[in-house]
Amino acid sequence: MAGTPGRTHLCAHRAGRGLAVLEIRKAIELVLDRFPAALYVSTCGFITRDLFGLSDRPANFYMVGSMGMAAPLALGVALARPERKVVILDGDGSLAMNLGCLPMIGELAPDIVHVVLDNSLHESTGGQQTVRPHDISATAVGCGYARAHVVDSEESFHNLELHGTPALVHFRCLPRSHKPGPRVTHSPQEIVARFRSEIGVFFDREPTHRATQR
Repeated sequence: MAGTPGRTHLCAHRAGRGLAVLEIRKAIELVLDRFPAALYVSTCGFITRDLFGLSDRPANFYMVGSMGMAAPLALGVALARPERKVVILDGDGSLAMNLGCLPMIGELAPDIVHVVLDNSLHESTGGQQTVRPHDISATAVGCGYARAHVVDSEESFHNLELHGTPALVHFRCLPRSHKPGPRVTHSPQEIVARFRSEIGVFFDREPTHRATQR
């Protein structure tokens, strides 16, 4: 935990210093290849659609309408299943929606890799420019993350040594030049049920209301 003797917070590491060359979908592919057995929680909008189109599986929890809530949900999953690595697929806009979760993740120090796919746009809602921390990696380290990296190319991601958790990987991405992936075809109830089965968490009482997917 943050402040605990023996725990060292490393300074942010900038793996790449050139201009961004990766698109978000390619960045997601790189992460999937590196962490094939992880549990994934993806933020709502185009990022969730890209993940669904690239690799739909029960170990994915797709946020379908709760912007900014991928990180706190992933934190709960990581605490419930500490033996499993949890990957958050976040956007720069959705990260800014819930920065208050970062110090909690830093304090509890779960096995989380927090991926921020940053193209400086709210692409899912029309391409408005985002307002977010000037230095995302430094913000994460300041909140207690063990390590933070800035990545702007495929090579720089492959060269990362991801030792210490929680870790943040800040992908500097290009604006999208392709259509987003398909909409998630599972209902919210189906997403929850199959994710519960994957992580081995069940409840005697099911929710009495049914949410509608947007």
